[in-house]
Amino acid sequence: MSRRPTDRRILALAVPALGSLAVEPLYVLVDTAIVGRLGTAQLGGLALAASVLALVVAGCNFLTYGATERVAHRLGAGRGEDAADVGVQTLWLSVLVGLVVAPLIGFGAPVLARVLGGRGDVLDHATTYLQISAVGLPFVLVTLGAQGVQRGASDYRRPLVILLIANLVNTVLEVLFVFGFDWGVRGSAWSTVIAQVGAAVAFGVMVRRHLVAARARRPSWRGMAPLMSAGKYLILRVASMLVVFTGATAVAARVDAPTLAAHQIVNSMFGFLALVLDSLAIPAQTIVAEELGRAGRDAAADVAGRSARLSLLAGAALAVPLAAAAPLLPHAFTDDPAVIDRAGPALWFLAALLLPGAVAFAYDGSLIGAGDYRFLGRAAFAYLALAVPLGVIVLAVNNDPVLGIAGIWGALTAWMALRAIVNRRRATHILRPA
Repeated sequence: MSRRPTDRRILALAVPALGSLAVEPLYVLVDTAIVGRLGTAQLGGLALAASVLALVVAGCNFLTYGATERVAHRLGAGRGEDAADVGVQTLWLSVLVGLVVAPLIGFGAPVLARVLGGRGDVLDHATTYLQISAVGLPFVLVTLGAQGVQRGASDYRRPLVILLIANLVNTVLEVLFVFGFDWGVRGSAWSTVIAQVGAAVAFGVMVRRHLVAARARRPSWRGMAPLMSAGKYLILRVASMLVVFTGATAVAARVDAPTLAAHQIVNSMFGFLALVLDSLAIPAQTIVAEELGRAGRDAAADVAGRSARLSLLAGAALAVPLAAAAPLLPHAFTDDPAVIDRAGPALWFLAALLLPGAVAFAYDGSLIGAGDYRFLGRAAFAYLALAVPLGVIVLAVNNDPVLGIAGIWGALTAWMALRAIVNRRRATHILRPA
């Protein structure tokens, strides 16, 4: 594949992929902006609840990533019926996992929030948000599975429409519930659940066109087993990464409430901006898998390299305005001077983190497209060897809260740089042109 057609296809898929990726971060970003107006305790509670939900959703992303690689590889090899079978089993697995996870989160909400450092009003708000959000989790997982099937079939545009409408519905309902009905944190959570249910129903209708050729309609352990096998490594990967971010939230909670609230602001920005970059990595999953299905190793290696270059350019384009806006941006989320003082320096670290993050995400996408799940899981777990000591150091020297949050985000930047270096070396090795 020549460079221009490769770049054009990556970008053509990346634009609608952004909508697919942005659903959960946009929900959280809107929640953060609205809940931040209710008070510091409410924003701290949202920070804890959002960390738990991010762990669950990201841990279930194997439904999306596994389906994308398997569907695209089979379509690239001309095996349409096999691709449809993968789609059916992905949706069944999404439903089964959702029915297990939702009650665990709902009933375990108080314990989970307390483990993350929630106390007093912060604990109460976190528990309320988690218990309500558990209702929407099965629908979120169906959405994840359906998106994997659609990405594997290079069907990126229609999901964008659904997710934009879902976010609009969430925003309108949240303003109505929180400020109009005076439901507070409960209103924020219920508006998100309603939007998630509507999105899942729409995805269920839309994905049917990719499943018409399926030979099996019922759940099959044999059909789901490969997804679960890939899933164990993808879960290890995501769990290891989210242990880092959940641990960062726990560290912030143990400094003081303004530090926790400031961390939520920066973490919400990271969730949104990181997935803007990841939108360039998602097409690599599809295209690399397709090319390997066609035995096009040289073309797959080219896609990986081009994806990384485009992602780095996008990272730089995001980092520069973020660094410039860092002193002003916290005012959009809170009026608390202590929170604003802490959030500004952390946003500068976030701007620096976006550059290695762009490279790490791009090669993540290529490695997923190549089905290199075992490496991704084990490498992510190994990175904890760097993250845990840095977290301990931050806790040991947290006398100055501003330095404390700078230490948290400085440690995250170092962790991301290590991911970028290792991922690049691995992708270069396994996708080396023949």
